[in-house]
Parts: sequence; C-alpha cells; structure tokens
Amino acid sequence: MNVILIRYGEIFLKGNNRCFFENALRSNIIHSLKDFKFELKKISGRYELSEYEETQERAIIDKLTKVFGIHSISVATKLETDYNSIKEECCKIKLNGQSFRVTANRASKIFPVKSMQINKEIGEIILNNNPDAKVNLHTPDVEVLIDIRENGFTYISTSVITCAGGMPLGTAGKGLLLLSGGIDSPVAGYYLARRGLSIEAIHFHSYPYTSELAKQKVISLAQKMCDYMGSIKMHFISVTHVQEEINKKCDRDFMITLLRRMMMRISQKIALNNGAGALITGESLGQVASQTLQSINATNAVVDIPIFRPLIGFDKQDIMDVAHKIGTYDISIQPYEDCCTVFLPKNPVTKPKIEKVLAEESKLDIEALLQKSLDSEEIMIIQN
Repeated sequence: MNVILIRYGEIFLKGNNRCFFENALRSNIIHSLKDFKFELKKISGRYELSEYEETQERAIIDKLTKVFGIHSISVATKLETDYNSIKEECCKIKLNGQSFRVTANRASKIFPVKSMQINKEIGEIILNNNPDAKVNLHTPDVEVLIDIRENGFTYISTSVITCAGGMPLGTAGKGLLLLSGGIDSPVAGYYLARRGLSIEAIHFHSYPYTSELAKQKVISLAQKMCDYMGSIKMHFISVTHVQEEINKKCDRDFMITLLRRMMMRISQKIALNNGAGALITGESLGQVASQTLQSINATNAVVDIPIFRPLIGFDKQDIMDVAHKIGTYDISIQPYEDCCTVFLPKNPVTKPKIEKVLAEESKLDIEALLQKSLDSEEIMIIQN
C-alpha cells in the first residue's frame, strides 16, 4: 500500500503545547488539499496521507511542498512490521546502476533488529538484486529509508522531497504586509508566513497617476503568494491626495519620507482594525533612499506596533533568488509603476533629520489626509 509520509521539523522542539502546532499543521494540510479525496492520520512524529487517487499523487505532492511546517515528504510503501516482509519488499527495489545507501530508523525500540544490522543486511539484499549498483554512504544517488514506527507499521521509501519548512501558518498571529508590487515585499511576506504569521496585505495606489494594470499586477502577486498562504485579504488604499498635498505644500525632496510616514499611519490603522499585531515591509538596509537608517527611524516614529523587516540584511541577489523560488519574480518585474514613483524628487533626502521632517509635516492636515485615505479603502479576498 502506497502512502505519503509527512514529516515536520521545528514542531518537535515544542513542549506541552506541541499539540497546538500539530493540529494547526493538520488543518493547513486539509485546507491545502481541499480539492482532493484522501485520508490523513497522525502517527508518532509524522502524518500519514493515504486513500488518494494515484493519478493525483504528483499534484498532491506539489501542494504539500508549499505547506509551512512540513519539513519533508516521501512516497512510501506501508507494511506491517515484520523483518521478513521488510526484506521481501526491499527485494523489489531496482537501481539501474545507481549508488545507494540504506538508512533505518528504528523508532519502535521493541523491534529486535538494531538499525546498523538492518542497514547491513538490507544493503546486501539490494546489492545482490542490483549487481551493477554501488554502495555510497556519503552522497548516494538513492537513499533507501526504512522507517519502523511505534504503530506497528514500517514505511519504506527511496526518496525524500524537501518542503517549505518553518512553522504552521497561523500559529504566530497575524501581520499586515505592505505589498508594493516590487520584488522585495512578496519575499518578506513569504518569510514571515513561514514563521507562522498569517498575512493580510495593503497596497497603496495613486490613481490616475498609476494605471489599473499596476493594481492587477499586485493581485497577481497576491495570487501567487496564495500558493503558500491559502488566501490573502487585500486592502487597497489611495494616497493620490496625500502626494498632491505634499507636492503643493512641502519641500519636494521630503516627498518619500513624508509619504512613507503617512503610509505607516494608515497601515497601523488598518492593521489594528483587522486584528494584526505587526506591519511587514520588504525594506533592505541602504537599498534605496527610504531604506537608510535615518529614513527607517523617521518612519518608525509614527507607529506603535512592531514593524518586521525580514530582508533588512539581505543582498538584492539573495532576495531575487527567493523571488524566483516562490514564483513572484516574473510578476514583480512587470513594468507598471507603483505610487512611490509619482512626484519622485530628483534629489530625495536620504538622511532626514526628524526636526526637519516634523517642520515639513506641520504644513499638512495629517488627520484629514489620513481619514480620506481610510475612506478610500477597497477590500478584496485573493485566492489562487
């Protein structure tokens, strides 16, 4: 009988509340596979997925690799734990000249044969049935895994598929991601979701200065992120009036700083109204004018909740590599401008002094601008 053996990682480090994380992972697996028929059973330190259509196995595996909290999976043959049965099953393994090693995991300590002896004896059986194969204990082409569990069953597999890892989505609260449409912010959202944070997203636009295609680009990014997050509640907010007021009344070199301070105020309001306890940005230290230490301090000053910046120490190439991995890169580089490119000053301030920022900001009716932005809110539930 073929099953999919699901292994999790960090959850093992949890103590008395491990069940909370295991149950959350179970719920997330079921939600991810809602379009498939299957059975999911908890065994010690694993989940066993069975009773699925063999023709859907590849599609199921693809879904499981994107579920946060799963460390790895294997398609395995399940049989009752009996050493002769294990040997008979391993006689069926065909290697076609590949190198291999046998790794036995004797979780059931009542099984009388020690792991090292299993490795040796099963290795000999496989070698006898595959005379052109070679043993390689360090970098084998195939690793034969023999997982002897406490439930009275043994699982034999010949491959391990690495999955997303991290912690189950939703076990660390909720955060609001500032989703710009660029390369960085989707990657930032991915990293925080991987740590168990549920994600909502906010996008600022400057219609009519930015096009409807820019909005569609952000929707496409959110849809791609839903591969890992299930669904995302999106908040679309207009800041056109904010930029027009800054452009009319303030030193234009402070446009980016003043705009980002307003965006942070708006984001905090939206976050608190929706039960989110933190903001998330894709900022990387020194990458652009708004991401210097002084600029970050200027934007931090207007909010009271944490701002998570998971990419703060990343090189751009590091970020691009992850964007390729999660499938957002090609969408992010579509040439549609976001709000930060509107009224862009020729020489933006890179090291804003807070006294000067406050002086420029005093020329604006902050509360009126804030309320007008909040009144423009459009909400959309994004699914893939």
